[in-house]
Amino acid sequence: MPTAFDAIVIGAGQSGPNLAARLAGLGRKVLLVEREHLGGTCVNNGCIPTKSMVASARVAYLARRAADFGVSTGPVSVDMKKVKARKDSIVNDSVRSLTGWLENMENLTLLRASARFTGPHEVEAGGERYTAKDIFLNTGGRPRVPDWPGIGEVPYLTNVSMMDLDVLPEHLVIVGGSYIGLEFAQMYRRFGSAVTVLEYGPRLVSREDPDISDAIADILRGEGIDIRTNVRDLAFKNLSAGRIGVTGMAADDGLISLEGTHLLLATGRKPNVEDLDIDKAGLTLDERGYIPVDDQLRTKVDGIWAMGDVNGHGAFTHTSYNDYEIVATNLLDSDPRRLSDRPVAYNLYIDPPLGRVGLTEAQVRESGRPALIATRPMRRVGRAHERGEEQGFMKVLVDAETQRVLGASLLGIECDEVIHLFIDNMAAGLPYTAISRTMHIHPTVSELVPTLLQSLQPLK
Repeated sequence: MPTAFDAIVIGAGQSGPNLAARLAGLGRKVLLVEREHLGGTCVNNGCIPTKSMVASARVAYLARRAADFGVSTGPVSVDMKKVKARKDSIVNDSVRSLTGWLENMENLTLLRASARFTGPHEVEAGGERYTAKDIFLNTGGRPRVPDWPGIGEVPYLTNVSMMDLDVLPEHLVIVGGSYIGLEFAQMYRRFGSAVTVLEYGPRLVSREDPDISDAIADILRGEGIDIRTNVRDLAFKNLSAGRIGVTGMAADDGLISLEGTHLLLATGRKPNVEDLDIDKAGLTLDERGYIPVDDQLRTKVDGIWAMGDVNGHGAFTHTSYNDYEIVATNLLDSDPRRLSDRPVAYNLYIDPPLGRVGLTEAQVRESGRPALIATRPMRRVGRAHERGEEQGFMKVLVDAETQRVLGASLLGIECDEVIHLFIDNMAAGLPYTAISRTMHIHPTVSELVPTLLQSLQPLK
């Protein structure tokens, strides 16, 4: 007979442990199953480790610019083994803390195993069967590796295996010019590697407006990163001395022929669903390979929810945690929160960062609604000027009739924090005047946001 629990949580990313803890705290008997890493991608090979390395790279960058600030230093060198050791220490601290919290939690059983459905409310894990009325999926995602000619014959890295690298690549070739690829590109260029980025689309981060993409490309090229766009027909082969040959065609450059010492594939991610045997639970995948959910993250099978990367609604740490909040408040607090209530919001952690929320300018134009727009270059922001980091600009779009913010794109120093002014404003459903008429503290980046909004003009 299978062992009965009140709830089974499969996957210990950002949603799973928090929901398991909430349920266990209410006295429910909970089984939390995780096959690999507690904390998921964020803690182990995503946000926390990569941003610790971004921090190291920024220190190297600023050290080389010390003379610009009247500070004298000697030659700057980077010890990649120490960079990795620092990153590993930060990750290990997070994992130890999470592990201790879960292992000592009353009413919670933590099982290290791979789980699969054997029925709508039954799973098999570690050779045993378990049942529960409520089952929550938080199995995350993993890197997507295209089937290019020769890719299976050459050593390549993903965002996961990059975390084990403790040497400085002589020439890092990155396939993919979006968030993961660009963060690693700038990071390793600042560490001292030659870096080439190959992007399939006509521009970097193609989901953004062209002016944002162009500004990002200017920033990265200004640091010496080679960027090729409209790249097709990629093929790979091993060369002598451990080098990797990369060939392709680019619309602007014609034939591409590169030799790299390291190859990073940053070509997107896909959900971890294959091993779940979801058909035995009565579930199916959508056309993109995700588990469909409704506005409260319920699947089509009563008593099964899908949170985080597997549902196709965000694939960020903050969206996964918010998924937990939506499920918990609906299930336990009679508080009808909905997926559609949250603004689309994320950051690109190049330096300076891009903060994004809501619609792009292109999307607003496509909607046909009357709108207002304002832009401001970062060189007119005092904080950026005093720090010697004047790259980028701020842009905001507002509905001309409701006066509500439709979207904002902030590319500049500290804009990963400033964007929250707009996120909060949009979530609260307030007009833009709630920000534009508020006194902000000088000198900050945020103080220029009211000035930005006061310069709104009709979108033509």
